[in-house]
Amino acid sequence: MRVAIIGAGLIGNKRAAAISKSKGCSVAAVADVNFERAQELAQKYGGNAYQSFEPIGERKDVDVVVVATINKFLPGIALSFLEKGKHVLCEKPLGRNALEALSIVEAAKKNNVKVKTGFNHRHHPGIAKARQIVAEGHIGEISFLRCRYGHGGRPGYDREWRADKDLCGGGELLDQGVHVVDLFRWFTGDFHEVFGYIPTCFWNMQVEDNAFALFKTQSGQIASMHTSWTQWKNIFSFEVFGHDGYVLVEGLGGSYGPERLTVGKRKPEGGAPEEKVIDFPQDDISWEEEWKEFLHAIKENREPLGNGWDGYQANRLLDAVYESARIGRPVNL
Repeated sequence: MRVAIIGAGLIGNKRAAAISKSKGCSVAAVADVNFERAQELAQKYGGNAYQSFEPIGERKDVDVVVVATINKFLPGIALSFLEKGKHVLCEKPLGRNALEALSIVEAAKKNNVKVKTGFNHRHHPGIAKARQIVAEGHIGEISFLRCRYGHGGRPGYDREWRADKDLCGGGELLDQGVHVVDLFRWFTGDFHEVFGYIPTCFWNMQVEDNAFALFKTQSGQIASMHTSWTQWKNIFSFEVFGHDGYVLVEGLGGSYGPERLTVGKRKPEGGAPEEKVIDFPQDDISWEEEWKEFLHAIKENREPLGNGWDGYQANRLLDAVYESARIGRPVNL
C-alpha cells in the first residue's frame, strides 16, 4: 500500500511512523501548507513533498490517504480523495459537526471505498482488553460508565488554532470529548438522551475549555463525562461498572502516565471486591494497531473498527451536548 499524508504536524508524523513499521506499506507523498514541514517528514519517512494536496489526487500510485489537518479542512480534503477512489483515514473529529462528518460517510459509500475515523484510543491495549472483558460478560450487564480526560494547555493555548471556533468547530468537547463519546458508544451502543454544560473557565477563547455531559441509552444506562483543558495535570480515567464488577483504565502512556487496567469482581457475600491489575508498560502502540486494523479492513473488504459512521455518530452526540448547553435541557436523539 502506498500512502499519502496530508498534514505534516504532530499527528501526521505519528501516522508516518506507524506506516513505516507496517510491512508492505510506504509513504509515497506528503503535503502541508508549510512546505518545509512536508519536506522534513518526506525526508524522514520517504515520498515526495508537496505544498498542496491537489496534485496528489492525480497520482495513480497512491492507494490510501491519511488526512491529518486542522479540523476545518478535514472534510474538504477527505471528500476530494474519496471522490477519486482513494481509501481515507481521516483524523478525528472527522468534521466540525455531524453534517460535515456525514458528507464524508456518504462520499465513501458512493465511491465504494473505505473511510476510517482516527479513533486510536480504541487500540490502546488496556482499553481494547477492557472492551473484550465487558463484551464477554465478565462484569455482567453494564449499569453506568464515567470518564475524566484532560490536560492544562500551555502558555499561549488561547492563541492557537484550537481556540478559533471557525478553525476547530468547538473546544475541549470536540477535541478530547470525541474520543470519550466514541468509547462510550463502543462499550454500550447508541444513546438516545444527552445533557451537558460547556463552560469556559480559564482560557480567553471563543470555545469551551471544559465539558460536562451525561448520556443515557434507551435501556437506562448512563455515561458521564468531564473533559478539561484546565486539568493542569494530564489525566485519563475510563470506568465501566456492571452488575458483577467493573473495569477501570487509567493512563495512556507518556504524559498521561503508564497505562493500567484494573478488573474488579463483586463478591456475592459483599465486602471488598477481588481485583486484578494488568499493566501495559510499553510505548504507545495504538497508532500502529489502528493502522493494521485499517489495512486488514481494506484487504478483507469490510468496515474498519471506528469507521466513518462511528465518527458521524460521535459528532451527533457532541452536537446534542452543544444544543443541550444552549437551551438548558436534555436533547433527545
